[in-house]
Amino acid sequence: MGIQLMAANAATLEKELAWFAQMAAARMQQYFQQNDTVIPEPPELNGDPSVYAQIIQHYGVSTAERTILLLGLIPHIQPQLLDIFFVKNATYDRGFTEFGGIKGQSHGGFLPTGETAAFLLAIEGLQPRFHLLHYFSPDHFFSKYQILKLMPAGDEPLLSGTLHLSPEYLSLLTQGQSHRPDYNSLFPAKRIQTGMEWSDLVLDPHAFEEVEEIRTWIQHGNTLLQDWGMGHKIKPGFRSLFYGPPGTGKSLTACLLGKSFNMEVYRIDLSLVVSKFIGETEKNLAQVFDKAVHQQWILFFDEADALFGKRTQTSSSNDRYANQEVAYLLQRVEDFPGVVILATNLKANIDEAFARRFQSMIYFPMPAPEQRLRIWRQSFPEHVVLDDKLNLEEMARKYEMAGGTIINVVRYSCLMALKRDDKIIRLQDVMAGIRKEFSKDGKTI
Repeated sequence: MGIQLMAANAATLEKELAWFAQMAAARMQQYFQQNDTVIPEPPELNGDPSVYAQIIQHYGVSTAERTILLLGLIPHIQPQLLDIFFVKNATYDRGFTEFGGIKGQSHGGFLPTGETAAFLLAIEGLQPRFHLLHYFSPDHFFSKYQILKLMPAGDEPLLSGTLHLSPEYLSLLTQGQSHRPDYNSLFPAKRIQTGMEWSDLVLDPHAFEEVEEIRTWIQHGNTLLQDWGMGHKIKPGFRSLFYGPPGTGKSLTACLLGKSFNMEVYRIDLSLVVSKFIGETEKNLAQVFDKAVHQQWILFFDEADALFGKRTQTSSSNDRYANQEVAYLLQRVEDFPGVVILATNLKANIDEAFARRFQSMIYFPMPAPEQRLRIWRQSFPEHVVLDDKLNLEEMARKYEMAGGTIINVVRYSCLMALKRDDKIIRLQDVMAGIRKEFSKDGKTI
């Protein structure tokens, strides 16, 4: 499917680029020869299967908007088309101010700016130029859905900024699929996945019921907001707090929610988000929220109390800035239109201002003996043989462990079997694995 979409995009964009070249040449003739050269109409896209055509039709993109979109795209796919703007003004021995554009640090071609768009679309007078500014306003769908924006150039005139097509739409318009941002300091979130299914998740029945509420929201939330007219009464999005001991299924539940509805789950890396420098934490988080706001993503904040902890009494400037960070986070989480899940080991560490804004607060308790038995039984590979001395019922009853801890024990005992080059899971290996896990918490058998 990806290859087909890529081929469809390529075929459609080749026609679009041919139209753009004709349109730019016609505009040049109008400008330099002061004639009435006819500007050609763009290609018809009805029935076109490409993602490009779908985007044009979905947003009802006008010819002017199409021109601006292509200006943002062309440097990435056919930069030589813009060489037409390298004409030198012989009178002043420099390029034409009217054409705008800049030269990149590495890119040898012409990088279009807002002035380039103005030359193609609004050269006839001031009124068309004033109207052009609307395409770069926060209310326009270019900005609202983070498709394309005018990158400001300091204190220089607005239209001298370059046209920047978002990586998401660059990927959609070329590859036919969504762009997955790289995990780094500028985007401190990592995509997490699981190979498990809902049947592998062992939870308290009450917790399962509350998780079902999130599933229901994902399925029917848009219908509630739009078709049932609740959009003006309740905020979009769903915010949930998962709390309970480590290894009880909080991360796995988030992954399964994403897997069930074909939504990507991004875990926010606190080590890259939280900064000792004033304002940096908000800046780091803004990168994530800004990219996720129009995506079908689930944002998962693990160890959330590090970010969403209780506010302190203001006794110093540091306290004041820390409280400002919490207030900023509160606002961004509350305004996020998707699903946000905060996970913590201790509910008491979360600021009450956040707690009031959660749609659900789900406790993930340590599994009961019968649940631990089920985890033990389904964790071992099907082809292994359990030692006759290994009584899983006794293990489940005697040792209180979370699911994640049991998986660690199973991993260790399976590795020991592989080391011996057999398929028998021995009691002494399981017990050694339990001792290793207990020692992490300073406990003994």
